[in-house]
Amino acid sequence: MNLLVTTFVFAILCCSSLVRSQTPTNSSSCPINYDYVRRIQWPTVDCRHSRDPTKTVTNSTTCCQTLLSVFGIGLAQHLKESSLFNLPDLATSSSCLSDFQMKLNSLSLPDNLASFCFDPMQFVISSNTCAAIQNLQDWRRKLGNKTVLDSSCQNDLSDLTSCDDCVAAGLAVHKQLNSMDGNSSHSSDCFYFVVLYAAGIVNELGPQSTGAVACTFGINFLPKSHKNTRSSLIYGLVGALVAVVVMSCFVGLYFWWDRKRKRENTDESGTDEFESTRPRRRPNTGSIWFKFHDLEKATDNFSSSNFIGRGGFGVVYKGVLSDGSVVAVKKIIDSEFEGNDDFCNEVEIISKLRHRNLVPLIGCCIHGEDEDYERRDDQRFLLYEYMSNGNLEDHLFPSMSRKPKLTWPQRKSIILDVAKGLAYLHYGVKPAIYHRDIKATNILLDSNMRARVADFGLAKQSREGQSHLTTRVAGTHGYLAPEYALYGQLTEKSDVYSFGVVILEIMCGRKALDLTCSDSRGFLITDWAWSLIKEGKLGHVLDPSLLGEGKDSETMNPRGIMERFVLVGILCAHVMVALRPTIMDVLKMLEGDVEVPVIPDRPTPLGHPTFTGDGKSFNISPVLSGLQLQATDMLR
Repeated sequence: MNLLVTTFVFAILCCSSLVRSQTPTNSSSCPINYDYVRRIQWPTVDCRHSRDPTKTVTNSTTCCQTLLSVFGIGLAQHLKESSLFNLPDLATSSSCLSDFQMKLNSLSLPDNLASFCFDPMQFVISSNTCAAIQNLQDWRRKLGNKTVLDSSCQNDLSDLTSCDDCVAAGLAVHKQLNSMDGNSSHSSDCFYFVVLYAAGIVNELGPQSTGAVACTFGINFLPKSHKNTRSSLIYGLVGALVAVVVMSCFVGLYFWWDRKRKRENTDESGTDEFESTRPRRRPNTGSIWFKFHDLEKATDNFSSSNFIGRGGFGVVYKGVLSDGSVVAVKKIIDSEFEGNDDFCNEVEIISKLRHRNLVPLIGCCIHGEDEDYERRDDQRFLLYEYMSNGNLEDHLFPSMSRKPKLTWPQRKSIILDVAKGLAYLHYGVKPAIYHRDIKATNILLDSNMRARVADFGLAKQSREGQSHLTTRVAGTHGYLAPEYALYGQLTEKSDVYSFGVVILEIMCGRKALDLTCSDSRGFLITDWAWSLIKEGKLGHVLDPSLLGEGKDSETMNPRGIMERFVLVGILCAHVMVALRPTIMDVLKMLEGDVEVPVIPDRPTPLGHPTFTGDGKSFNISPVLSGLQLQATDMLR
């Protein structure tokens, strides 16, 4: 029975599409009290590293599964007090995960567990979930005031018979909700709501009771026993004595080994490395600090056969570490880092970013610091998780490779994944992070073709009160927002512009910027798509491979939804900052929660960019002539 509950909890963890993001409100305090995390018995050992208690366990699936159940206890209590099945907005969700992490810290668990296991948007209220249920009123309107859950889950669930009855009732209601919703992808959401309702609303003892914790949330633990107290005391004392003896031996061995290592270092170098006054800064993160020879071995001495490509600020190689894990090793070549301290600060920022749609940082390395810690020519490396399906551009433009063209479901999933990754950067961390170089080659695809935003070597954190003006513009032609390219003004809307260009690339199957067109005029995707839309030819913008022929094609690739994605891309890539939506609003439009507004006219920029090369020039499309853009208007 508990295995059944655990299986469903695991399904929720892996497949959760519980909620869609909403614009944060001003209130960001968490309404849930997580004191129960220290009070109830739950297997904290699932989240402890066998060697280093500050690191996340290698088998993180079990840990995250357990944490989801523990976090759910608080959500069930919140449902009981507020009638809401989830949290009201992203800011509140982020605040709750932060409070939850503080309680985990008090148990000496790793300080990144909450961000590693969960996405704050995962727990935000949305209508796009199980049967559009958001609160108890919705639940009762769909299922009535009484369900089999109400009669089967009231009593103490620590009794096995009562628990079996409750689980059976839960499965029956879950099946009923699935039938109402009609979308199989919402099945795990529906079961999640069943668990919260059973523990938070129905059970008389409440979600923190022993029975509710074990039965509904599937948390297994050994209850305290008051029998054989004397025997337990004797065994405990004997065990403690043995433990003291063993620990004394280990401590003695450690000091012997430490003294021996110091002597060896002194003999080899003539000086004791621990007497050196040279500072040796290390990032204060959970990432691994690698030695250079480990990277040489992993990449076969940076062999050309392991070369993946060039990214922002450096080149990337595929590597295999000694434990068999495959990584991408990025060698930093050209960067803004003033020294190793600056590099370590950047690593600290990157390593704290944990989201399912971001490429996770595994570790870093500085080679050459032994001679001079602050040398500018030190070789610096970043290690990321390897993405087996490469970057988005390789799949978008198969003429450059032999990969099959992306299907509509794949394109839709990739666009939504990138939007969620950007929403996390803009709203899920404080201060916000602006990527500055969103483009197809910086969007990587994992083994399941899920998109992850990469290349945070260019990322910049915003600071309150800053004008966000920069003297160094980083980015790629065709993707750069005009106000950023011309005036150095960087805002979250700069990333939105670049994302709009990426949406158009995905939906149109054409490159953002192409100066080799045969019509003697360069091709800029934003102008080309806008010109067709102005002429009422929105369908001509879509990649022909998405349209197909016949009724089956319309069923598989709904034209209305695809055209909506194109319009969102056009709106994101508007030349005027004020007319672009935030990334949170973009998500709502893409998911159909709100309608796409009428696309405003695009004024002609003050200066038309002209590119010359091989006798070909590029001009803004003639159809855009009309409204004139003043220099200051672009920044509004």
